Amino acid sequence: ALWPAAAVEVYTSKEVDAVNGTNLRLKCTFSSSSPISQHLSVTWNFQPEDLSSHEPVFYYLKEPYKLSAGRFKERVTWDGNIERNDVSIVIWNLQPTDNGTFTCQVKNPPDVDGTIGEVRLRVVQKVHFSEIHFLAVAIGSACVLMIIVVTVVIVCQHHRKKAQEKRIKVAGTELREKEKLKVREEKENSPLED
Repeated sequence: ALWPAAAVEVYTSKEVDAVNGTNLRLKCTFSSSSPISQHLSVTWNFQPEDLSSHEPVFYYLKEPYKLSAGRFKERVTWDGNIERNDVSIVIWNLQPTDNGTFTCQVKNPPDVDGTIGEVRLRVVQKVHFSEIHFLAVAIGSACVLMIIVVTVVIVCQHHRKKAQEKRIKVAGTELREKEKLKVREEKENSPLED
C-alpha cells in the first residue's frame, strides 16, 4: 500500500517593497500533516540580487538563535509564534544591499520535506503611490468636498434668511409709512371742527 508523503507547506508573500531605513516584518506561515514537534526547525536564508551564495539570516530550534556574523547580525529578531504556525521575523534598518530573495524553510519531523517559502525584497527610497494611498486620498477628498457643500448650503440659507428678514422689515416699514400718510391725508381732508 502507498501512504501519502508527509510534507510541510510554507506560505510567504511573493514580493515585498520596503522603504530604505525602515523595519520590515517578513511573514512566513506553515502547515504540517504532523503535530508540532519539539524538534521543529526554521531556517531563513538570503540570496542577494547578484545571485552570489546564500547567506544565513536566522535560525530557530526550540528557541531563536541570533547570528554571530554577517550582514544581518544584530538586525533580525524573531516575531513568530510556533503554536500559531507562524515563523515570521523582523529585519531592522533596511538597506539597498538587502535587495534580494529571502527563503523560509520549516522542518517538523517526521515532516522534513516540502515547499520553501520565497520572498523577493525590494528596498526603495520612498513609498510608491499604492491603492491604499489612492483610497485614502479619495476618501479624504470626498470628506473635504462634503464639508464644503454643507458649509455653502448653510451660508446660502443664512443669507436667504437675512434677505427675507430684510424684505419683511422693509415691507413693514413701507406699510407703516403708508398708514401714516393715509392718516395725515385723512386729517388734512377732514373738515376742521369749529
